[in-house]
Amino acid sequence: MKTIAPALEVVSNSYGSSFTYTKHAQKTNSKSHLLHYHPEIEIVFVNGGAGKRQIGSHISYYTNGSLVLIGSNLPHCGFTNEKTGNKDEIVIHFKPEFLGSDFFNAPEMKKIQKLLNQAKAGIAFGGATKKRIGTKMDLMENKSPLERLVTLLSILDELESTEEYTVLNADGFSLEMQVQDNDRINVVFNYVKDHFQEPISIDEISSLVSMTTPSFCRYFKKISNKTFTEFVNEYRLVHASKLLAEKPISINDVCYESGFNNFSHFSKSFKQYTGKSASEYRQEHRSVIM
Repeated sequence: MKTIAPALEVVSNSYGSSFTYTKHAQKTNSKSHLLHYHPEIEIVFVNGGAGKRQIGSHISYYTNGSLVLIGSNLPHCGFTNEKTGNKDEIVIHFKPEFLGSDFFNAPEMKKIQKLLNQAKAGIAFGGATKKRIGTKMDLMENKSPLERLVTLLSILDELESTEEYTVLNADGFSLEMQVQDNDRINVVFNYVKDHFQEPISIDEISSLVSMTTPSFCRYFKKISNKTFTEFVNEYRLVHASKLLAEKPISINDVCYESGFNNFSHFSKSFKQYTGKSASEYRQEHRSVIM
């Protein structure tokens, strides 16, 4: 069986700068299907729109844009495609040592260093913080390299001090392990991403990464703090959320297009996961599909 390895994305610094700033116009950064990683820390602001995001083993559906901080070598997919409906997308990449190996060890930087360590599990920011930081990132486009650097440090300082955030993966989650571990878990993520609409056997996925089924189950739970079955079901439920918000198809069709083969099980699982029935969720997000 052919599997697709996660892509190591090579990031080049912006001209005259120690980090990378890129602003993508609507629909021009369509990488939502690509699972990739890189040594650079990444800040992403999606200006408006709605879509699916996978960061590590966390999967969610965002609306009204997204602001996330992603640590080094944390696998993730892109957040936009031709259906996201965002105005634009801004991405900043910087290496942990981009200002020198000891810069973030300075007393003034200790709290930001804590933030960057926390980013190894992925962090999503919301509320007024998302709007303020998004505006700051947008204004960076026309600044000089030095002004961009000062703005980046101010952004990190503000992200460190806000309480409007959610750590996306379980405490202790990190894929900064042996290369073999990183590759193995990414093979699993890619397989689920490509096959979640089909039945997925744990025996099959265990064989795919050359492990016995009991060993794989223990390994996956240790890495992600959730069982493999829970991970697959979450992926399917987030896809169902996306379909409910974006496609005017029946809820029954949403169920089966998301990989569930039992409507009753889907309905119960969806309400447990979102706190709402599928029809309530669609009513709440009807503006997305109108």
